[in-house]
Amino acid sequence: MKNFHKTILILFLAASSLLQAQTQVFSPKKIEKHIRHLASIELEGRYPGTLGDQKAAAYIKNSFLKSGLKLQFEDGYQPFEVVTGVELMRGNFIELNGEPGVLEKDFVPLSFSKNGGAIAEVVFAGFGIVMPGIWDDFQNLDVKDKWVLILTGDPEPDNTQSAFIPFASDRLKAINAKDRGAAGLLIVKGVTSEKEDKLMPAFYDKTASDAGILVINITRSLANKITSNQGQAIEILENEILTKKQPLGFATHSIFKGNVSLNYKKVKTQNVVGFLSGKSPTLKNEYIVIGAHYDHLGFGGKGSGSRKPDSLGVHPGADDNASGVAAMLELAAALNKSSSILKRSILFVAFGAEEMGLIGAKHFVANPPVPLTQIKAMINIDMIGRLKTGGALTIGGTGTAPEISEMLNQIESKYPFSIARQPDGYGPSDHAAFYSSGIPVLFFSTGAHEDYHTPEDSWEKLNSKGQATIQQLLFEAITYIANLEKPFTFTESGTMMRRAQGRGYKVTLGIVPDVASSGKGLGVDGVRKEGPAGRAGIQKGDLIVAINGQAISNIYEYMARLNTLNAGETITVELLRSGNKVVVLVQL
Repeated sequence: MKNFHKTILILFLAASSLLQAQTQVFSPKKIEKHIRHLASIELEGRYPGTLGDQKAAAYIKNSFLKSGLKLQFEDGYQPFEVVTGVELMRGNFIELNGEPGVLEKDFVPLSFSKNGGAIAEVVFAGFGIVMPGIWDDFQNLDVKDKWVLILTGDPEPDNTQSAFIPFASDRLKAINAKDRGAAGLLIVKGVTSEKEDKLMPAFYDKTASDAGILVINITRSLANKITSNQGQAIEILENEILTKKQPLGFATHSIFKGNVSLNYKKVKTQNVVGFLSGKSPTLKNEYIVIGAHYDHLGFGGKGSGSRKPDSLGVHPGADDNASGVAAMLELAAALNKSSSILKRSILFVAFGAEEMGLIGAKHFVANPPVPLTQIKAMINIDMIGRLKTGGALTIGGTGTAPEISEMLNQIESKYPFSIARQPDGYGPSDHAAFYSSGIPVLFFSTGAHEDYHTPEDSWEKLNSKGQATIQQLLFEAITYIANLEKPFTFTESGTMMRRAQGRGYKVTLGIVPDVASSGKGLGVDGVRKEGPAGRAGIQKGDLIVAINGQAISNIYEYMARLNTLNAGETITVELLRSGNKVVVLVQL
């Protein structure tokens, strides 16, 4: 009888704990306190590698400790390096017909230029655009071992739906010149791009690999000196192309000497990782990851991702993503208090460098503290601070496991907001790195808004009461997942690749490209099983180095090669796999 009463008491306590878990109440004041600190001027926008970034990481670590979590890796930090910019070194110079130019007055190397020098004749090649069968600015021009002078933009500057747009980026134009053997590329702004004769602002485009060719931006006044041998000014040449809608190119007979010396700036940043052990002897070795990125855009500026790149000032990132971090910190405290009911273990991860291409999440997935196969679900919280009255909470990844629909059916009716389900597991946030590794994911967000990626994303505009309610739902979902007898069953849902950038891409390989590849090829972060790459045997972890014999060193060259292909073609793809060269045939 004594044992019977003891059993009843245990069951009663367990039921009470479960009831408490389902009715967990979160404090808007505590949420606001976290967000106000993370989005403060003192933290200066939490840009990777800065003092503000370090202060934010330390705050998160201390919060984990206060909540009773066990720190992972190096006292809670999982360090990694990230390239944040490119700096001009000594040795950048030019000469035109023997006359020297002035750095940052007459010319500036672009961040994706290779280092080195060349002296050669200059050939004018219009906009430098190649559209197979439609437009070719290099037609009938000999540019091998020569400098190529081109205009920024395209022949239809006023057409926002122009077919030229996907072919008009400076990176693609550099690839066109390199493919034709040019020694270097000189880029000048025409008057349709900018009436004032200004150089391009120097900024890093978040790809740590060069274009494989010298690339220098020069002023119109300098470009006019180059074309003066033909009696033509850049403004007249540009107007002729725009008027006649025909390519225009010629040898200028000017001799240009240029040298570029750049250095990629690397900084150290980190993920912050805490651990909460499950109580089931068998299921505690299975893990749920709860993640939120804590980095943001710093002071903004060109190339930062700011939607107001000309407005330098602290980008506080209150919603993006101090709100998600605050939710994770409060969930850590609440789940630790209710840990007696959790069967599975939980890893809490504050990801660094998300804004620079999910770098922290990719580093975690590549170097997990537990076997990746034992991570059974990932919950990503990114921007949940702007819930509107009568608005909706968006949950992405709802199709990545069949059990998710049943879970949401059980809990969503309890909450005073609607839920917009999006089945696709891929998306522009940290969960993408887990989905591409075959892990079910859920992505919680209240969506973008007019203050997104601007200095106006401040804590005063957040709905902390609404976020508290969302956190209740998150708490209930997490306890549900942690206590399932069988884990979620991964299901591919939607594409497993980031969609092509821009318009005009006719084909896809069906891969998740590693946009941060080092320049020795394009890394494959994931493969859609039924896509062209999957059918051909391309695997996650492969490095694509060429398509149809044309070299690929980064995402830009990859997209440029895709631009030339058509559905139904069979192509050769050269790979490096575990250091060995592999060639596969892929039918598009």
